[in-house]
Amino acid sequence: MADDTAVPIPPKPLLDLVILDCPDALELARFYSEVLGWPLEDGSDRDWSTLVPPGGGLSPENPDGRPALAFQRIDDFETPTWPGGAHPQQFHLDLWAGDIDAAEPAVLAAGARVHDHQPSETGTFRVYTDPAGHPFCLIGRATKAG
Repeated sequence: MADDTAVPIPPKPLLDLVILDCPDALELARFYSEVLGWPLEDGSDRDWSTLVPPGGGLSPENPDGRPALAFQRIDDFETPTWPGGAHPQQFHLDLWAGDIDAAEPAVLAAGARVHDHQPSETGTFRVYTDPAGHPFCLIGRATKAG
């Protein structure tokens, strides 16, 4: 006789945190806080810092929250190399800017650097590095020629 008892399907997990390794968590969190406009979570420090996304992060009290961005200090952190090298980037953040040229001055003022390698042939993204050397991209459209 077959058992007709339905086995409930567990819910899919939700992305809670994206965590970047770095030499100083608070320094890098302050950079991304300025770039994204997300506030630092109370208790952030040099070892671990978290940025609170608009609408708040995921929690039992906020099940509809958004993924947060966190940073953890690593004593022997090695700056990523890209587009190749001994310490490849492994991942990067794409940040929607809409108008890349308009967004670029604020990102540079926050401490980013324009990467030497710019693979976009259409101008729909531009590669930068954050203060710890992680590559990230502004995505959108460029209004400058070249």
